[in-house]
Amino acid sequence: MSLDGICIRAIVHELNQTLLGSRVTKIYQPGELDLVMHMRSKNGNRRLLLSAHPAYPRLYLTEQPADNPLTPPMFCMLLRKHCEGGVIESIQQVGLERIIYIDIKTRNELGDEVIRRLIVEIMGRHSNIMLIDPATDRIMDAIRRVTPDISRHRQVMPGLVYEAPPEQNKKCPLEANRDTFLRSLQFNQGKLDKQIVNRFLGIGPQTAREIVSRAGLGDREGLWSAFHHVMKDACSHRYEPNIVHGNKTVFSVLRLTHLKGERQTFDSVSRCMETFYHGKAERDRTRQKNHDLIRNLKNAIDKNTNKIQKLTQEQKETERGETYQVYGELLTAYMHQVKRGDTELKAVNYYAPDASEITIPLDPQLTPSENAQRYFRLYNKAKSARKWNAEQIEKARRERAYLESVLVQLEDANPSEAEEIREELQEVGWIKAKSQSRRKKRYQKPMPMSYRSSEGIQILVGRNNKQNDFLTHRLASATDTWLHTKEIPGSHVVIRSNNISEKTLHEAAMLAAWHSKARESSQVPVDYTLVKHVKKPSGTPPGFVIYEEQKTLFVTPEESEIRQLERNETTLKHHP
Repeated sequence: MSLDGICIRAIVHELNQTLLGSRVTKIYQPGELDLVMHMRSKNGNRRLLLSAHPAYPRLYLTEQPADNPLTPPMFCMLLRKHCEGGVIESIQQVGLERIIYIDIKTRNELGDEVIRRLIVEIMGRHSNIMLIDPATDRIMDAIRRVTPDISRHRQVMPGLVYEAPPEQNKKCPLEANRDTFLRSLQFNQGKLDKQIVNRFLGIGPQTAREIVSRAGLGDREGLWSAFHHVMKDACSHRYEPNIVHGNKTVFSVLRLTHLKGERQTFDSVSRCMETFYHGKAERDRTRQKNHDLIRNLKNAIDKNTNKIQKLTQEQKETERGETYQVYGELLTAYMHQVKRGDTELKAVNYYAPDASEITIPLDPQLTPSENAQRYFRLYNKAKSARKWNAEQIEKARRERAYLESVLVQLEDANPSEAEEIREELQEVGWIKAKSQSRRKKRYQKPMPMSYRSSEGIQILVGRNNKQNDFLTHRLASATDTWLHTKEIPGSHVVIRSNNISEKTLHEAAMLAAWHSKARESSQVPVDYTLVKHVKKPSGTPPGFVIYEEQKTLFVTPEESEIRQLERNETTLKHHP
């Protein structure tokens, strides 16, 4: 996990610089395990994200808006009761553990000043957020209650005394001197990075690999020098937040020199973490919620692929129909030479360019006329089968293309977009619709996602087929530019301008490639044309179009540039 004790130290330092003395104005719980706290201070308004997500536990200042449920969960209601209107008194890390205390000075029901403590434990699938009363150390509630059925060793329930996670019995690296460090390692056993992780508190695998890499092939002194330099930077709060986009995208508050790939640097730890985690937890939650639907889509795609292969093979076999017709014609012409009981007929094939001799197999139990009629029947059957197979192959290809586009959209969708996709599949009859509620659902326009080019031009992206249809056929103007990945499932993209530069066109093409099945590919072909040249044939599934007069360009999608286009739109909204 990139989020080790050193990284927690960096983010806590940043939060202390920005949030101390801030007043908590509002608390939301957008997800089952996520909290967003709105703060107001002399330096402006801030939003603090806290998450106990099992795969992506984290905390940092966020600028991203969140969809909040109409009815807040019970834990959110409790936090509002005890923490809203309070002032951030302190934010501290427990040693170099991934445990953070956020103390809020507020007033109780009697009007007396009290302290309420939010404890954020970042421990993978055991992560949690708790509200406790520091005066008694009793838990008021937690975002994840841990009952005796879940854990016999440590329960988290209202009314219980808070019990800290068991100590790891590791040395504090910030206090380690040369002798302590060198004595802690067995240099003849190898795997020094793992030894550092196992011996010292708060150092994750990524940080340990960086220390060993900086030491190079040096001796003990080289390793101590690299370790001491990293710890000295952590003690002095000298951080270099960066993300390395390589085989695997990672982030760190240290400069990662041992990884190859494009490096993206940031001026704050929060901005670095928000860029790294952007959409990951939400997409993960959506995928888990729609796991069965995703599995059914994949099965249906495989089924159509197998169907196409089988029908294509049958189609090749029906090509013998032309031979059956020739057999029938020649039998009719040479019938006077055939008698019942013959097993074959050798005749000149005047249908062949070279008029070569041909041997026609015969059924000895049939008359010459019956043999000819049998071949004509086989010809007609093959002719009908060829037409039916061609129709079924085209139908299966269209359905497969549609389901592939839905699968791409679903795997990258947020909860509201996933619900639109589910509604779309119900409307086309692919999945069974739920029983209709008595209250008619209010119609909402399927609004696409908005980006802003570096030149300030709006670029809209459909995130599902409902949004694609609405964007292309209702929202876009005839002279807007429309883009889509060439023969690859993906989103419709529209540039809302009739006068665009090569730079804006390239950025829009990158968005089309990013929101497609070819996101991880390079040199992705993207077609573009005017909206007036894009048509939707009658009876086709949502999102299906045909287009003409297109041109093609090739782009390689870069996440850093996509995020910049998002920030351009956010900046324009905040500073119109």
